[in-house]
Amino acid sequence: MVRCFNLAILAIAALSASVVMHATVEAQDEADVLPPVLESLFGGPFSLVDHTGTPRSDEDFRGKFMLIYFGYASCPSICPTNLQHMAEAIDELDDAAENIVPIFVSIDPDRDRPAILQDYVSHFGERFIGLTGSEAQIRVVAKAYRVHRRKVVEADADARDYLVDHASITYLIGPDGKFRTLFPHDTAGKVMAERIAHYLMN
Repeated sequence: MVRCFNLAILAIAALSASVVMHATVEAQDEADVLPPVLESLFGGPFSLVDHTGTPRSDEDFRGKFMLIYFGYASCPSICPTNLQHMAEAIDELDDAAENIVPIFVSIDPDRDRPAILQDYVSHFGERFIGLTGSEAQIRVVAKAYRVHRRKVVEADADARDYLVDHASITYLIGPDGKFRTLFPHDTAGKVMAERIAHYLMN
């Protein structure tokens, strides 16, 4: 069975996940001012296409929070679980979520073309935006967010029937395009909503 591996720890190169989370929680008590090393650790410019085939860049989302998850459409459990938590967080925030854009970035551009993503993201809510692009474009955004990814082809399997070994982290990026916090795999929607609400009020 195709499985999506949770390698959250490998997404953090300079610091361990526990250190980043601890520092982020501390920052919440200090008017959400992150130390520069953390603020610049994840995120950066990107140029991709959305699930309708429309070119999109990070600049298109300035003024709004981006809630971003990296995964692939043929993942049977891990990715859908986290996207469902994102959807639940958006529902929990209700009207306050108007300033949040939930985004799914494919780390499998060979298979996840816009038409595939259009059907996939529709299962999680009409506000979800799916992003994909060329291998080179996905490589750039994956590097910016420190997302580990690797194709795993099982013995005797069809060349296109592969797994994608990748980190399972959800990122919150602020209206200024800078990193705010991250959510480990399987963070409940209610918990995610409570933490996001804190940033919305500051």
